[in-house]
Amino acid sequence: MNLEELNQIADAVRAENGKYDYAVNVCQGTGCLAQHADQIQAAIGASAAAAGKNVQVRRVGCLGFCAAGPLAQLEPEGHLLKGLSVARADEVVSSLGGSPPPGLQCELSELVEKQVQVVLENSGKIDPEKIDEYIERDGYQGLVKALTELRPVDVVQQITESGLRGRGGGGYPTGLKWGMVAKAAPGQKYVICNGDEGDPGAFMDRSVLESDPQRVIEGMAIAAYAVGASKGYIYVRAEYPLAVSRLTSGLREARRRGFLGNNICGTPFDFDIEIRIGAGAFVCGEETALIASIEGLRGVPRVRPPYPASAGLWGKPTLINNVETFANVPPILRKGGAWFAKVGTAKSKGTKVFALSGKIRNTALIEVPMGITLREIVEGIGGGVPEGHSFKAVQTGGPSGGCIPAELMDIEVSYESLIQAGSMMGSGGMIVMDDSSCMVNVAKFFMEFCMTESCGKCIPCRAGTVQMFELLAKICEGRATMDDLDLLIDLCSTVKEASLCGLGQTAPNPVLSTLRYFKQEYIEHIQNKRCPAGVCTIKHEEVPA
Repeated sequence: MNLEELNQIADAVRAENGKYDYAVNVCQGTGCLAQHADQIQAAIGASAAAAGKNVQVRRVGCLGFCAAGPLAQLEPEGHLLKGLSVARADEVVSSLGGSPPPGLQCELSELVEKQVQVVLENSGKIDPEKIDEYIERDGYQGLVKALTELRPVDVVQQITESGLRGRGGGGYPTGLKWGMVAKAAPGQKYVICNGDEGDPGAFMDRSVLESDPQRVIEGMAIAAYAVGASKGYIYVRAEYPLAVSRLTSGLREARRRGFLGNNICGTPFDFDIEIRIGAGAFVCGEETALIASIEGLRGVPRVRPPYPASAGLWGKPTLINNVETFANVPPILRKGGAWFAKVGTAKSKGTKVFALSGKIRNTALIEVPMGITLREIVEGIGGGVPEGHSFKAVQTGGPSGGCIPAELMDIEVSYESLIQAGSMMGSGGMIVMDDSSCMVNVAKFFMEFCMTESCGKCIPCRAGTVQMFELLAKICEGRATMDDLDLLIDLCSTVKEASLCGLGQTAPNPVLSTLRYFKQEYIEHIQNKRCPAGVCTIKHEEVPA
């Protein structure tokens, strides 16, 4: 496969699409499928046939505006329809070429205008199970360019120049990590895609895998060429059956087109990928626990060093990045590292995909440039909190992150600024809370999650998270004293400093951030036996007569 052959495939797809007067792109991500989007697509197709209209009715991936689903986009007008049903299929077909049916048009212009789509550039625009549609949108040009025009060291240089940092949460410079694996001793090397997305409220990686699996496959193949690997694994949790299905189909199609296997694109480069399905343990998002799980062992972390870059899967040099990181690679290779580096801030380059949810009008999958403010995301894109309530905080980084209060709404979204505020970027979950949320109860929720998901290998995490949860429960029930609060703060320090892996080291963050910004709520629970938000059931002791 060369660039000329890619262009021929793209031209054939454009010619096929050009045969139709209209197109109806029906979202079939998990959220819309749960509301029978497949039946809606079939009904629209049947209605178009009955009306004698020349309409292409297509399955596409996530259209982003999840709370408004089921969704469809009409072409060439570009109208986005919300709340579709089988009963309104005839209205959709009748409206083609004119105004959308009453009550179905999705008016979310501000949500679209503030976004910059790199990772999501194909989501909602292609059929995720048709590789030729991916090729039509410049798919695999990055891989062909890398294999035919660049040396492995040149590819690493492009990634380094881009300033891309790991999107899994840690923000480690991607080019530096690739360079370490590339410089490791020659021999068997591996590339692993971490698709074990376990944060509450997070659905970014799932949506990318469901909507555009080929870009992740292409990103892994480019990475393998750059570091000298011949084998790859995509680790996905079993709770993502649609993602697994579309990845399986995607890998089959990539092999058919010659982008995986032996002598890829007529070069000496050999590389193939397998899927490994995880059982849903949150700790397997940690790279050494993930490696153990792929090896068939219990998924628990190990002490580092050695790091996976030198001794990873089966003791061999291994490159691990998450789904979003690999999804950024193909456009960087197509357009150059300097192009990517122009977006974002000085130290946080490019864009970031977020799953925006919680007490917000527009629950959505969004992609925004680094450096955008929280206010622009929550109020501009998310539409703010529902009427009758006021914004209180936003949780970023999941159980590893923290709660950022209303007074910091104008903070920019970057790795450094979020850490300074007591939170972190994380993988991209962003949960909005209003004045009906109790911040002590929020901290208890995340601590219960960390306690349940602890693998139990190290005592600080295994025992410390249990003790912290019990103290938070006492506070929520009005049974705690100020000494209990002091003990909770001490435990935060111990668990953070002494735990073996990132799960325990970051477990105290929701507690620390809520104490930092909402300590008065803790005091109200303890001293006044009152939950300001009215969420907690305070157990008042009866006073003897």
